[in-house]
Amino acid sequence: MKTSKLISGLLTLAAIIIVMQACKKDSDDNTTPPANTTKSATDNALAENIYNNVKDWSDEAMSGAALKSTLTDTVYMGTCVLAILDTTSSAWVLTIDFGSTNCECKDGKFRRGKIFATFTGSYWFPGTVITYTFDNYFVDDNQVLGTKIVTNKGFNTSNHPWWEITENGSVIKANNGGTITWISTRQLEWTEGFDTPFEWWNDVYQLTGEAHGVNSAGANYQYNITTPLKKKLNCEWIVSGVLTLQVTGLPLITMDYGTGICDNNASILVNGQSYPITLP
Repeated sequence: MKTSKLISGLLTLAAIIIVMQACKKDSDDNTTPPANTTKSATDNALAENIYNNVKDWSDEAMSGAALKSTLTDTVYMGTCVLAILDTTSSAWVLTIDFGSTNCECKDGKFRRGKIFATFTGSYWFPGTVITYTFDNYFVDDNQVLGTKIVTNKGFNTSNHPWWEITENGSVIKANNGGTITWISTRQLEWTEGFDTPFEWWNDVYQLTGEAHGVNSAGANYQYNITTPLKKKLNCEWIVSGVLTLQVTGLPLITMDYGTGICDNNASILVNGQSYPITLP
């Protein structure tokens, strides 16, 4: 009888240990995303943010504020940034010069080098094409290469201004962090604030479209926006929207930018489990 009770007790204890280990494993799985999924998502967010920001800079410069001798009342520009608009040729050229050493901008990021924007026509005229190129341009020591082309498409059926955007570039990450290639075709719609073009703080845009390339780990990826990404000009990060990211060798990643609050918090959904991430 005693032996029977002992065996029964040992079996019960073994069952408890197994359950506890299973629960611990479930807990660990709930807090740790599969390997390389977070890195892939943050690579995507880094490239997205860097290339989105290029148009923000030229928009503010063309508003006139940054072309003055003293830079005041601006969203991005700081006193170490010089913006010069050359109107002497048929194609206007805007040069945004951050200098040869890191310049701290109003969004808290450090930049150096130059952005060039070449215009085929008047800035706000439908059909105008703006081509952006870079000269030793760095953001937080990440080097930005390539070309961004923005075509003014006029007004859509919602009577909002919109642009077709193509980008073919790469980001060489700081500290030998690898290279991200970024090739995109996207649409940008100005949804709020277009009726007050010189008041930047109330401007809101939304992005749709896709991108593809190779991430910093050398894996191919395909990116598709499934819920339009919302970008407020007075916020450094995308504030809402959803995209899917398919990376070779990894499960599908669904990235959610949140509900509209300006912060660097987002989440990824992998294999049905959600994990928080911090945007670069």
